[in-house]
Amino acid sequence: MPGGYLPHTERDRRVMLEAVGARDVDELFADLPSGLALAAAPDLGPGLDEQSLARRLAELAAASAGQSLVCFAGGGYYDRYVPAAERALLARGEFLTAYTPYQPEVSQGTLQATFEFQTMISELVGLPAATAGLYDGSTALAEAALMARAATGRGTVVAAPGVHPEWLEVVGTYGQGHGLHVATAAGPGDAAGTPDVAAVVVQQPDYFGRVADVRPWFEARPRGALAIAAVNPATLGVLEAPGALGADIAVGEGQSVGLPLSYGGPYLGFIAARSELLRRLPGRICGRTADAAGRTAFVLTLQAREQHIRRAKATSNVCTNQALCALAVTIYLSLLGPQGLRRLGEVCLARAHYLAHRLRAVPGAALAFPDAPFFDEFALRVGDAPRVIRGLAARGYLVGPAVGAETVLVAVTEKRSRAELDGLAAALREVLGDARS
Repeated sequence: MPGGYLPHTERDRRVMLEAVGARDVDELFADLPSGLALAAAPDLGPGLDEQSLARRLAELAAASAGQSLVCFAGGGYYDRYVPAAERALLARGEFLTAYTPYQPEVSQGTLQATFEFQTMISELVGLPAATAGLYDGSTALAEAALMARAATGRGTVVAAPGVHPEWLEVVGTYGQGHGLHVATAAGPGDAAGTPDVAAVVVQQPDYFGRVADVRPWFEARPRGALAIAAVNPATLGVLEAPGALGADIAVGEGQSVGLPLSYGGPYLGFIAARSELLRRLPGRICGRTADAAGRTAFVLTLQAREQHIRRAKATSNVCTNQALCALAVTIYLSLLGPQGLRRLGEVCLARAHYLAHRLRAVPGAALAFPDAPFFDEFALRVGDAPRVIRGLAARGYLVGPAVGAETVLVAVTEKRSRAELDGLAAALREVLGDARS
């Protein structure tokens, strides 16, 4: 019809009204009771920024459909804001339906997006070589451990306290066929004294949200062993890059920078390493070059999996680079930029410390690690952890997971408002008060 997707013209409206036999638009609503029609447009109030508008619409929807839980859950996956621009760009057909770029001459857009993702990860973690992406954070750590096994010929990965326990389980599963096992150490000295060490793994912030100096762990590792840092990219606008702290390999989960929780996935793992380990990286690496006419072009520079080279020379059998998830992270980081990422970290840091101050003032609650610095997540002792989780959920707040019988993890993202922080503190006071009565 005339106008395509543009608003209808006055002539369009006259033609349609004539076709249905109505004098004007108001006559189309003549059968509605007068009390249901607005006499004037509603007062919508002042304009809001995108995130505030989304929160307001969610509040209105919750009032109609029932209460939804305010998410303070952590443990490696977080309720973060995903900009509308990111979702709109991901829905474009050339991205949403694109397949693996085996033919670079017809895959320049996909290859460039992957190249930009690699570049951003490299800059974030402070290491020169990054791949196109992996399944998730746990498999990225497993791939890093296998890199260390191949590079050193040794069979033990030593984990510092606080490395995500589920990630270590995945490393152990991967390692079974490679003669690789996981050991834990209480301190850097223990790691130095462990025989046959291929790598030392430290997580920053760790599973409990704690932030510590990782350099003593890396400096004390046995000669020849690699240093692996597992990091949360959302904190790297504030915290030092792992490459600057001595890491040989950096891995992490990309969910916190542009991916929704989505009931558990799909997510995105990333891995980066120093140049000497380039050929041991799993998956694929996109590179930028020039074609015969001197124009910028993108290619698959390194493909080190079984499909592309002889089995004995393959570094890994990983068969995906989570391209659409990697694109989401790339768009998100592009929208924020370095200053936006720093501001994101500062906001989460400040709100988490405000909430921790409120919660530890509740009788029966205490920080599990009161002397340890933390970023946007912390462990809280609450007595009967499962009962407290259920009690808070009944009051509209989601915390956890439980860490043992008495402790829960509490995470704060940029989505959590001051009212929600105060509301959680009040709800916890009720739950713990009920337990004492």
